[in-house]
Amino acid sequence: MIVTLDTNVILAALLSRNGASNRILKLGIQEQLNIAVTTSVLLEYDDALKRAEILKKLNRTVLDIEDILDLITLTANKHSIYYRMRPNLFDDNDDLFVECAFTINSEYLITSNLKDFKRSELISYPFKVVTPGEFYSFWRATYE
Repeated sequence: MIVTLDTNVILAALLSRNGASNRILKLGIQEQLNIAVTTSVLLEYDDALKRAEILKKLNRTVLDIEDILDLITLTANKHSIYYRMRPNLFDDNDDLFVECAFTINSEYLITSNLKDFKRSELISYPFKVVTPGEFYSFWRATYE
């Protein structure tokens, strides 16, 4: 199964070892789940997680973040984007996650900000937009 993770899911995974986001990230790193990434998604993760206030909140260094991103990159389902999509989302900066999910044929786009990914705007896309909790509940019911 292929999923695309919004940056807030990666951040939540690093903030708490007990949450659904952390469990989803572990599934990806353990290759039980394919995390979809593109260059623009990886650059977004890199930019967001290396901000000084985020590093302080995570109690991590830039090198720690680079190691985490290297691990995600190593185990991820990587793809290049050859065209841009504009799905009319509330926040144009989230388009890159839709592009990634669509291009790599993700089954799910996982985000904590459902309001930014109006399900009605994405109804014709071949993936579902869900929260980490919704996805992890589905995963446990189906695969554990």
